[in-house]
Amino acid sequence: MTQSIRWLQSEIADRMLQKLDIVKLDPRDVLLIPDFPGAHAEFLSRRFPRMALHHAAEEGLSGIDLWRLRIARQWRSIFRGGSSISLEVFQRTGRIGLPDNSVDLIFSNLLLQDLQDPRMFIKECWRVLREGGLLTFSYLGPDTGKELLGMELSGKLGLKPLLSAWDMHDMGDALLGAGFSDPVMDMEFLTLDYESDAVLLSDLQALHLMQTSYVGQASSELPKKLTLELVYGHAWALGKHLSKAQNQLAYIDPNQIKRKISTDSA
Repeated sequence: MTQSIRWLQSEIADRMLQKLDIVKLDPRDVLLIPDFPGAHAEFLSRRFPRMALHHAAEEGLSGIDLWRLRIARQWRSIFRGGSSISLEVFQRTGRIGLPDNSVDLIFSNLLLQDLQDPRMFIKECWRVLREGGLLTFSYLGPDTGKELLGMELSGKLGLKPLLSAWDMHDMGDALLGAGFSDPVMDMEFLTLDYESDAVLLSDLQALHLMQTSYVGQASSELPKKLTLELVYGHAWALGKHLSKAQNQLAYIDPNQIKRKISTDSA
């Protein structure tokens, strides 16, 4: 994302936080991935005042924005703990820079559609979440930018589909496959209206729906609106000591079985 679409990140974060409002959770450690300038971290800090905040700053932040973000997070970490991890390293290696079973809540806003394989992210979330932890997320679904389909200018503008155009069912299946429990998925459409083609082109670049190298002129053939399919979801990390067979039956690890010793006297 870039500054031109910052309002969208903040709006979706607000909607995610409203959905989180009904969740019963008292996390010690929270991961924001990606993290960006906005009110979401402050809201979480008020909602969970004892939490330590771990964050992965989004890529593309300008020097001053990145500096301000890090200072704000580091100031809180002095008192509550927390750490900074690299989003770039995750995107390159598929590894979230945190230990196993180290966080209770993962808050991920508009990231999954830009990943080559969201399954890797889901597996990493399962790894770093503690037993009983929660993954909550949002991403752009496959109907995003449907007005652009079949446009003759597609090649000239460098239009491209989302890297991972997953619908709700794809995500729900992937969550269950990774071991998550009780996934809840939701979807809504948001329509953006444009009076300026230049603003539309800027947003398309920010949403990674066109090549960022495009520097051409606007065209009267461009649509005057853009549809965003917004997918929301959350799922719980429960039974991490269990392994699930293909038939969905759960089997207890033998190390978890302990003999009950009676204290009754003979």
